[in-house]
Amino acid sequence: MASNPSEVSPLRVVTRHITGHNENGKAVIHSSTPAEWVSLEKGKMAFNVVYTSQFPPDLNNDADIKTHETLTQSGQLGLVNPGGTVCRIVDFAPNNPAVVHRTQSLDYGVVLEGQVEMILEDSEPVIMNRGDVAVQRATMHGWRNTSGTEWARLLFVLQDCKKLTVAGKEMGEDLGIGAGIMKPSGNQE
Repeated sequence: MASNPSEVSPLRVVTRHITGHNENGKAVIHSSTPAEWVSLEKGKMAFNVVYTSQFPPDLNNDADIKTHETLTQSGQLGLVNPGGTVCRIVDFAPNNPAVVHRTQSLDYGVVLEGQVEMILEDSEPVIMNRGDVAVQRATMHGWRNTSGTEWARLLFVLQDCKKLTVAGKEMGEDLGIGAGIMKPSGNQE
């Protein structure tokens, strides 16, 4: 399922550097690995899960690393990690179709490359440029690359959240047209 980045997106290859401690308690590099990408929507979007953790994370004896590896290898990770966080990089092809969806989470979205349009249900779309940040609070939203020729890249950190109720309606996860593409998160119990 993972792809070579050059087959997915022409943007720069990403390397993840995980830190740790040596036997003397000094900071060291635990590992440095190239990103593994998963192509979605027939090459219009590519996901890279940088890291997952439970909250709060347990760093003792590399428990967080083992938990991350188990979860990502299980194939069960949805957009949100129940009881935890997900750090993900998403590349969007030029003029990608926006997959409007809602996660039961509090998310930070940072534009790393290009320009994207944040689409909401009842607001004018917002144009976001490199360095702009969206704080997405369990709303129906979508992302569209505004360029007709260049790819865009966003970094997301998603945190599971308590169930949200607005005007008496529970605002749980809704994958919209992405329901057949994205796995449910399973954090609505």
